Amino acid sequence: MATMQDAVREKYAAAACGRSACCESPITSDLYSDAEKRALPDTAVAAALGCGNPTALIELEPGQTVLDLGSGGGIDVLLSATRVGPAGKVYGVDMTDEMLALACENQRKAGATNVEFLKGTIEAIPLPDDSVDVVISNCVINLSSDKDAVLREAFRVLKPGGRFAVSDVVVRRGDVPADVRRSTELWVGCIAGALEESEYASRLHAAGFADVDVEPWRVYDVADAREFLTDSGLDVDRLAPQVEGRFASAFVRARKPLQATTKRCRAPECCA
Repeated sequence: MATMQDAVREKYAAAACGRSACCESPITSDLYSDAEKRALPDTAVAAALGCGNPTALIELEPGQTVLDLGSGGGIDVLLSATRVGPAGKVYGVDMTDEMLALACENQRKAGATNVEFLKGTIEAIPLPDDSVDVVISNCVINLSSDKDAVLREAFRVLKPGGRFAVSDVVVRRGDVPADVRRSTELWVGCIAGALEESEYASRLHAAGFADVDVEPWRVYDVADAREFLTDSGLDVDRLAPQVEGRFASAFVRARKPLQATTKRCRAPECCA
């Protein structure tokens, strides 16, 4: 039986090949500056399927090691690579072969030598404990059916004092209609799997994070709701008013305490 992870993998594989898109407008619109887009391969910009710009959430410093969870076509990896410089390192983790191939090609086009794409899931990150300074992600954690595992893994790979800075979709208020929650199309479209913002914060705390902040910055109105419900097979006229204002793109930030340590380790596996 196909799992939700299988559905996500299939959707992103199609997107990598230009046959589909995961999070379409309004979620993905106006996220990157013209200057950022001009500095990247067109294929990296075209494959940007996120809900924010995580590289704008935190000041990256030369020499830092950055990890992008669910790196897709590589846009946030490549933007981070310019900020950390040749002395730094940026990893991208993705489970989809087609996206990894696209990301590696975009890396080649960009001439980024401080980048490495790894095949793996965000629930089992193929990097050692305490190995990165910053974890970023762009509208991917909400796609996981085991978000607690993702947050524990992010905590594990961060060095003590390391930062968690992601863009994600959250639920702002009230209950989400049950048929929206059950919709596979809306799940892989970054809506149905979203956490309520206070629950997101609670799960980060449970994983061990401190200084947690969830900041909604783009709230979806009824017109937006109609747009992302249109291809779901659901009753748009009935549901759009019910979900108006309940979903938002959010900046999610946290820190791994300086005294925190982890003991488990996984060896990296690079995409060929």
